[in-house]
Amino acid sequence: MENINSSSAGSGGGGKGLGLFRATGIYVGTILGSGVLVLPAIAAKEAGPASLLAWALLLVFCAPVAFSFAEMSRQQPDSGGIAHFVKRAFGRRASAVAGYLFYFSIPFGAPATAVIGGNYIAHALGGGRETAVLAAAAILLAAFASNAVGIRMSSRIQLALMVLLVGLLALAVALAAPHAKAENFQPFAPHGYWAVGGAASLLFFCFAGWEAVSHLAGEFQNPGRDLRRATWLTLVVVGTVYIGVVAASVAVLGPQLPGTAVPIAELLETGLGSLADPLTAVAAAVLTFGPINTFVAGASRLGSTLASDGVLPQALARGGGRGQVPTGSLAALAVLTLLSFAAAVAGLADMQFQIGAASACFTAVTAFGLAAGIRLLQPRTAAWYGVIVAAAVMVVVLLFSGWALVVPLVLAAAAVGVGMSFGRRSVGIPTPETTPEPVPDAMPAAVLPVPAGQPPAAAHP
Repeated sequence: MENINSSSAGSGGGGKGLGLFRATGIYVGTILGSGVLVLPAIAAKEAGPASLLAWALLLVFCAPVAFSFAEMSRQQPDSGGIAHFVKRAFGRRASAVAGYLFYFSIPFGAPATAVIGGNYIAHALGGGRETAVLAAAAILLAAFASNAVGIRMSSRIQLALMVLLVGLLALAVALAAPHAKAENFQPFAPHGYWAVGGAASLLFFCFAGWEAVSHLAGEFQNPGRDLRRATWLTLVVVGTVYIGVVAASVAVLGPQLPGTAVPIAELLETGLGSLADPLTAVAAAVLTFGPINTFVAGASRLGSTLASDGVLPQALARGGGRGQVPTGSLAALAVLTLLSFAAAVAGLADMQFQIGAASACFTAVTAFGLAAGIRLLQPRTAAWYGVIVAAAVMVVVLLFSGWALVVPLVLAAAAVGVGMSFGRRSVGIPTPETTPEPVPDAMPAAVLPVPAGQPPAAAHP
């Protein structure tokens, strides 16, 4: 077993980067998020037991998505993540749009995630709305505080929490299994199979995160080796947990599932009775903290990169180096997120709106990154074909987002307008009337190998 504190050969990280198991903890904590606490019920309401098909299909199509981002990050690790991939493939302006979509989706997604966890904790503790709000606020503050002390300490915390979480969810499934009933799967598709597509668009909230980890690739001890391994481990863990938990929820709760706000709590209560309450509170806190922690880590580093590129205020560029804390970007993100959370608490925005907006942004960002992969990866390889299939699927999923598409469209317009205005003032990005010079590294990554033991090429032209 790898010593997570030891230096990997050829890492160039001096033993100070993320090893395989800490990296996997971050991956699992990002993908295995709080959506599983509430979305089994929402998806069942949308498509009935056939919602299982949406979970399974998204898991299958996540494989090429995951490995595409892992491959692009492996070839050229950079804190810009998808924005960096898009810059190499399509230029600065497209990069600004991708960057805005990811960075400004966090104030939508993080409060929604925290509220889900807060509701579960309040249910477990027998508290009301005030308890839920306080728990949600504590989770948000803990995630930002964790990132303020640095990614390495944060990754240690997350690895321990993920081991605990997987154990708790496995216990929930095992204890509830004896209460499963085959008749709960009938009728299988009460709203028709077309409803599976609508369920899939909502469930993408549970599968987003591969793009978030791409912003942290530069923190790995050995990105060339560990990104692929961490991806495999994460797919196995997440797939097993999601399918197990959702199948158990349908089989045990049956027709009650669409009407419950806390399906995992009811699953635990079926097997443990009153003893389920403290376990439910712990599981909810961990499931909520994990994705917020990693998305904030990735977005704060992205914000620093966007500021360095001139498409966000220069003050946000502070602390963007490897191993540093991007204090400017992190502070801005905290303010925006807490304002969004306050709006939700005041009743100015509801959870479904925030989840839908965040899912639409994450889907659009993923599609953007996959489109870049078609240009950057070696043509006619397995990874290249996988990117094409995954990109097509992401576009279809995006079209099912409905009204939520307004949010990524507004953010894209802001990137083109405000973002490009910053760029022209700060770094002289060409105006629309000026023909832009080609990006030097906008060519297939296969012809730009990074020799083992050497640091990656500079991220910015």
